[in-house]
Amino acid sequence: MTSGMEHIHCPWENNSPDTLLDICCKYLISHPDTFCDEHGSGGGGGVGGQGPWVLRPAVALPTELCEKLINLWQDRDPTALDDRFINIFRDLSCTRLKRVNVRNTLVTDVGLGVLLSHNLVELDISNCKKLSERTLDNINKFGENLTTLVLGKTRDILLESFVTHTHTNSCEEEVSDPSAPSQIKKDKKGHILRTPNLRKLVVRDFIQPNESEYFGLLLQPLTRLTHLDLAGCMFLQARHLLPLKQLISLNLHSVQRMQEALPLLSELKSLKFLDVSQANQKYGVFENPDATLANLVSNLPNLTSLDISGTNLSGDGTFDEYRYSSSKTDLKGGEIDMEEDQCDIPGLKSRIQNPLEFLGLYNTFYDACHRNHIPARVITGDANEAQILAATAAYLDRPEVLVKALNELFHIFRFDTCHHQPKALDLILLAMLRHRTEKHIQISGSASLFYIAKGEDKTSLSVRVREKMIVVLLDAMETHLRDSTMMRNGCLTLCQFRIPQDVLFEYRRLVQLLLRLIEDRDDGDDFVRRIAIYLLNSLACQVDGEQKMLVGDLGAIDTMLKLIKNRVLHHMHDDMLEIAWSAMWNVTDETPVNCLRFLDGQGMIYFQKCLKEFPDKPELLRNMMGLLGNVAEVKELRSRLMTSELLTTFADLLDSNSDGIEVSYNAAGVLSHIASGGAEAWTIEHPTRSEVLERMVAAIERWDLASKRNINYRSFEPILRLLEIYHTPQCQHWAAWALANLTRVYPEKYCSLVEEEGGVELLKALLASPIPYQRIKALARVVITQCEQFKIWGSLEHMDSDSDT
Repeated sequence: MTSGMEHIHCPWENNSPDTLLDICCKYLISHPDTFCDEHGSGGGGGVGGQGPWVLRPAVALPTELCEKLINLWQDRDPTALDDRFINIFRDLSCTRLKRVNVRNTLVTDVGLGVLLSHNLVELDISNCKKLSERTLDNINKFGENLTTLVLGKTRDILLESFVTHTHTNSCEEEVSDPSAPSQIKKDKKGHILRTPNLRKLVVRDFIQPNESEYFGLLLQPLTRLTHLDLAGCMFLQARHLLPLKQLISLNLHSVQRMQEALPLLSELKSLKFLDVSQANQKYGVFENPDATLANLVSNLPNLTSLDISGTNLSGDGTFDEYRYSSSKTDLKGGEIDMEEDQCDIPGLKSRIQNPLEFLGLYNTFYDACHRNHIPARVITGDANEAQILAATAAYLDRPEVLVKALNELFHIFRFDTCHHQPKALDLILLAMLRHRTEKHIQISGSASLFYIAKGEDKTSLSVRVREKMIVVLLDAMETHLRDSTMMRNGCLTLCQFRIPQDVLFEYRRLVQLLLRLIEDRDDGDDFVRRIAIYLLNSLACQVDGEQKMLVGDLGAIDTMLKLIKNRVLHHMHDDMLEIAWSAMWNVTDETPVNCLRFLDGQGMIYFQKCLKEFPDKPELLRNMMGLLGNVAEVKELRSRLMTSELLTTFADLLDSNSDGIEVSYNAAGVLSHIASGGAEAWTIEHPTRSEVLERMVAAIERWDLASKRNINYRSFEPILRLLEIYHTPQCQHWAAWALANLTRVYPEKYCSLVEEEGGVELLKALLASPIPYQRIKALARVVITQCEQFKIWGSLEHMDSDSDT
């Protein structure tokens, strides 16, 4: 933090859909084969033996598009960006780059050389672990136009010592010992960095114990620097900064020996932004802190932003010489306004009339941020929501401080009311995006996201904001899959969204993650597995056949059967067992391939074992029979249900009162579909077809037509097919009863569905036929009457609405 609070773009500010350009670019980075060709293997740092991408002939990309393609990787997954994709920018005649951010990527020296050949203006290579000292050569070779260089913690390009080598020409250098891995290079003129137009340099956590003049040699030629960030660097001597008289912004966070440096920093008169904070308080102790701060501030007339977090520079709160007596008057005899002239930080008394724009007081001695009279407009600390939000924004690049601020923010969401939720949400998302591998940041951030997603303001979350929250959660869960707390936070937060509507854009990814949670939990945390199964079941419900097929393709049936096998083996009945059957019921709905997967996975064996082991569990029986109803709807699979044992079981379940009528109803549905194949398809001797059909009709007649149901139909197509089975009227009987019950009890939901799928015409044809018996026709009339009345009610409501208008 060198300039106080950086501007943060808030996703709440723009709820419009992605631009066409963004949509196209996202597609391009996911499908580079649409505009590139793959050449050879290896070369350019390709992964897994895959060759680099090259632009197709006649394809040229403007600067805006080139830079956007790279920037979108930051939102998608920066760790997936490597030289293979970077290679498309090799042809300078067809691509243009000026500002490049490849932080946290897998780019190597080769790939970065490609990028630098564009004579960049700005470059961010923070945390690029595959870069070496070769990159320094490339920066010096192509750095003529660089104005911003962010090395961050990419320290391997700056090694421990230096050796002079001969400068030959503007593009080439003869290194005295190019094989020496422990030597840093400087040219004949003493330069480490040859970037004459550099205005901003960021180098963090660089330790240089062997060369006392190292930072002097690094900074000396950078005469145009206005912004310098050396946070965490050790063995830095303040005198090396003195030639940089034009510095506007200086970040020396966690730089040691600041006690010696502060008097010298007073000579940098152009400074507007100064950070001398410490992450560890033991390095932030100054003698005479009040006088030290007062001297610093008074000698920096342009200072607007100052961070003294983690130090004692704010004083201990006792400063009698700065107080006025109640009778104090000014030179003209007027009374001084006590409120205006008070300052609770003695060293900042000179700024009472000219408050700082930003003051960092986070984790200062004596809790200075809790004082009343502080001459600054924006303050970081933990005294209130505004200070915590300011700290979160200011310290986005300091994980050790950021996690503390996020924890404070979490406590606001949990125990209080957050009055600036849009800003808080944006900062949480930024923190989690920027520090994906920092487990504690992800845990703390996701805990706050839970309260945001379940809070009263959840309805104000736009589609784009919800999508961003979901993506960040999935990133965190995939990265920290073995951490139980992270998985709990992630799953519980996802449960607060509308499932499946809100997650359809990441449907495959979420299903894959949930299956891993169900399969791979070896930490004894059944809570995570339980909620993962719940989410998976919700994902499989109320989606189209394409998604159901995908869930099966990804292995859901096999995973559920393994879980059921484990429960049966341990004689354990619990909600996970029931939800596993429910999930398979949903996944097999009108999806024959998943029904086949169930049968091939020995599903019928587990059905019989569960029925024997847990005969008195109504929810379990309902879910199992619902699934078998889906299997029976598939004509090609019915023969696999045609065994004496299974048919006897289904017939016996007709008499079940478990879960109301649901188990009996589903058993009748299974038998109706099996019987619809005709007498020739009934290949067993016992029980006989006629016996089973007789028992089925008796069961149907026992059901109350007004029964409320625990079932959901997306389509009546399988039921409507049974209305045309004239050779077995008992099948028509079950279908007609099902439609009569559903249209009577839930007319708003099902009458229109019967109409849309041609059910009324089929029922009228049934009434005109002499084959169905009268009870079937009576039920058919019930359905037709319900549908007609519903249409009349709808017309009347429409007329009422028009009259009101």
